[in-house]
Order: sequence, then C-alpha cells, then structure tokens
Amino acid sequence: MKKHSARVAPLSSYSTQVLTCPISEGEDGSESNAETPGSETSEESQSYQTCTNTALKVLGGLLLVLCVSSSWVGTTQVVKLTFQSFSCPFFISWFSSNWNIFFFPIYYSGLVVTTREKQTPIQKFRECSKLFGEDGMTLKLFVKRTAPFSILWTLTNYLYLMALKKLTATDVSALYCCHKAFVFLLSWIVLKDRFMGVRIVAAIMAITGIVMMAYADGFHGDSFVGVALAVGSASTSALYKVLFKMFLGSANIGEVAHFLSTMGFFNLIFISCVPLILYFTKVEHWGSLSSLPWGYLCGLAGLWLVFNILVHVGVVLTYPILISIGTLLSVPGNAAVDVLKHEVIFSVVRLAATCIICLGFLLLLLPEEWDSVTLRFLATIADKKSEEHGEELTESSVQTRSRSRANGTVSIPLA
Repeated sequence: MKKHSARVAPLSSYSTQVLTCPISEGEDGSESNAETPGSETSEESQSYQTCTNTALKVLGGLLLVLCVSSSWVGTTQVVKLTFQSFSCPFFISWFSSNWNIFFFPIYYSGLVVTTREKQTPIQKFRECSKLFGEDGMTLKLFVKRTAPFSILWTLTNYLYLMALKKLTATDVSALYCCHKAFVFLLSWIVLKDRFMGVRIVAAIMAITGIVMMAYADGFHGDSFVGVALAVGSASTSALYKVLFKMFLGSANIGEVAHFLSTMGFFNLIFISCVPLILYFTKVEHWGSLSSLPWGYLCGLAGLWLVFNILVHVGVVLTYPILISIGTLLSVPGNAAVDVLKHEVIFSVVRLAATCIICLGFLLLLLPEEWDSVTLRFLATIADKKSEEHGEELTESSVQTRSRSRANGTVSIPLA
C-alpha cells in the first residue's frame, strides 16, 4: 500500500490563471449592441419620413393640378362672359398683364410667413435683381431683357383672346395645347436638345389636329381665322418659353417673381400707349371708365395671375409634369362648361381633332429615358415570370418524387 500510494498537493498550492477583460472593451461592446437597434430605428424613421414627404408632394401636386386646370378654365370662361358686354381684347390683355406687378409682393409675403425673412423688401428685390447681371438692374438691361419677353407675353394673350371671339373655349384651349409640340421643335433646333422620335410623332399629331380643326367648318370664315389665331398664340407662347429657358433657365422662385413683376412694370410704362392708340383710332372703343365691367375685368386678371403663380411656383414645389397635366385637363373642363351652360354641339371632326391633340400632348410628357425604363420594366416582368415558372417546375418534380416513393418506386439517376 505504501508503494502504490501517491502524494496530493494541498489546495493552497493550486494556482489558476484568470482571464481578465478590460472594462473599456465591455463598454464598447455594449454600445455596439445598443447601436444596432437604434440605427435600425433611425433608418426606419428616415424611410418613413421620405415616404411621407413623397406622399405629401404627390397629394400637393394633385391639388395643384386641380387648381391649375380650374383657374385656366375659369379664365377662359370669364373672357367669354366679358366679351358679351366689352369686346376689347387688347385692353383686356394689357389690363391683365399689369397685374404681374403683384407677383413679387406676393412672393415676399409668402417668404415672410414661411421663413420669417429678415431682409426688407427693397433688399430682397436688389438681391433678386442679380438675375440681370452682377451690377443689378440698370435701365439698359431693364429694356434689353424685359422688352422681348413682354412683347411675346402680350402677343400670346392678345391672340388667345382674339381666338376666343371666333371659336369655342374648348377648341381654343385644345389648340393652345399645341404649344408643347412647338416648344419641343424649337428646343431641338435652337437649344440642341435630344432628338426623340416619339416627340416628333407627337408634333405630327398636333399638326394633324390643327388641320382637322381648321377643316371642320371648311377653310374659310371665322373658324379658319380662329384656328390661325389660336395656333399663333401657341407659337408665341412656345417662343417665350424657349427664350426663357435659354436666358433664365437657372432662375429660382425669387428671381422669377422679380422678372415677372418687372415685366408688369414694363407693360404699364411702355405698352400703355397701344390701348390709347386703339381707342382714338376707334379700333377698340369704349365709353367712360365707369361704364367698364370692372368686376369681370378684375376677376379675369386675378384668375390669370393665380394661374401664372401656380405654374411658376408649382414647377419648383412639385413635379413639373403635373403642371402640364393641369393645363391639359382644362380641355375637358371647358368642354363640360360649353356643353352644360352654352349648349354647344361638337362635330365628329372637332372631337377627333381635340382627341388627337390631347394624345400628342400626353406623348410629349414622356421622359427622355422612357424607352430604357420601359425595357427594364419588361425585362423585370420577364424575369419574375421565369422565376415563377421555375418554382412551379421544382414543386411539381418534388411532388412527383414523393408520390413515387409512396408507391414504392425508386428513380435511379443516370450516371
């Protein structure tokens, strides 16, 4: 027993090694574990905020579409009502264009309400006047930059009003939508924009609609003259927009408001002589100032101002395509008013021409990358269908194998 006995060391002599972990590392680990759900929560909140902003932008855009179309329909219909008692289209155009002076005060008031602007109106006006150059607005630049735009603006409105004397509001609003095709053609020629075949097709459709509209009552009489006036209004509007994009394409809302108010001042100072000349030559003669229909005139000018504000501000605040859709919706809006109130009966040729022009307008709204986006969308759908078909084949093969095993048959794979 002594030979096979073994000595056992006491417990006090048993030494162990302790694995220590610094506190700093433990704290970092806890922080990293704590950051993971927090980061996920922040990402979810950011995505939720993005979706909310997009939804609000879309809803605001839809509301803006209704406001644009209703204001344009209201403007056109009030013009028709004004002509019943006051048939002076140039005076109406001049009076309505003077209201552009209120564009910058309205912009500054909205800026003060939303951002608590600390600049005075004069300081803000001088800041926005850098649109004319580094030295600001001088008399030479005022006349040089404002005169061509103001003349095109007056011509567009005057021709539009003259067309309303010859045609219905539906026909004139449909023909005015051709300005989108003219803008594309001028941008392609002057600004060297990208060539798109679908927009050429849309321009051809617009021209086809114009010819059909002129042919509806024969190439003679008031109908043909009205079509020519409406197309002239669309052409001058397209030229105005192309020149605006060429010289003032990078302008912000404040600079646009400043420019439109400047156009209003130019119209009041330099173009006021034209209504006087037309009055004394008895081309547009009216009685005393008290006999004028000031209610219709002020309502028309106010609606026209609202329409211009919505168009220029809505392009920045929401999607520009919605503004174009709002202008297009004025065609069925005017048609509804003409049918229900004025009991207008449209011929088949006019309806076909209106539909062709509207369809061409919609084609012009397609983005530049619409073909590649469409091909990607179709490729995605094809991939999904192939994946679903592959899953169905896999499930059917699995079910076949399970049935064969249940029946006692064994499938031997080929080597």
